[in-house]
Amino acid sequence: MKNTHTSTKSTSAADKKYDGFTDEERGAMKERAKELKASARRGSSAAKADGDSEVRAKIAEMPEADRVLAERIHAIVKSSAPVLSPRLWYGMPAYAKDGKVVCFFQSAQKFKTRYATLGFSDQAKLDEGTMWPAAYALTELSADDEARIGALIKRAVS
Repeated sequence: MKNTHTSTKSTSAADKKYDGFTDEERGAMKERAKELKASARRGSSAAKADGDSEVRAKIAEMPEADRVLAERIHAIVKSSAPVLSPRLWYGMPAYAKDGKVVCFFQSAQKFKTRYATLGFSDQAKLDEGTMWPAAYALTELSADDEARIGALIKRAVS
C-alpha cells in the first residue's frame, strides 16, 4: 500500500535547516582542516619555522581593536614562554608545546562576540582545586593585565 500522507510541516524561520554550528564555527573548522593539510605537507620542522610568520600574518588581518590585543598577547607569550611555538589553530593565533596547543587568542570579530578571548587548553598547567578559569575576556590590556597574563603563561608551561 502506498503512503499517501503528505507532510504539513511549516517552513517558518525556526524550522530552517540547523546543523548545530554557526557560520563562524563552520569557517573555523574549515580553516583548521586547511592548517592540518598544510602541516602534513610541510613536516614538523618547517611548520615550526612558518608558525610565527603565519601567526603574525593572521594578526595583521584582524580589525584594529583585536589586532592590538593579539599583538600584545603574542609578545607576552614569546617573552614569558619561549618554549611555546606559535601556530594557527582554527584560524586563530595559538601557542603549542610539543605540538599540543597550550593557549590561544580568539578575535572578537571572528566569532562576533563582545570581547576577544585568551584561552587555555587542558594542556595548560593551571589546575587549581576543582574549578578554575580556562579563558579570559579581553577588552584592553593594562600593565597589570600584561603582568598577570605573563605569569599565567609561565605557569601554564611549568
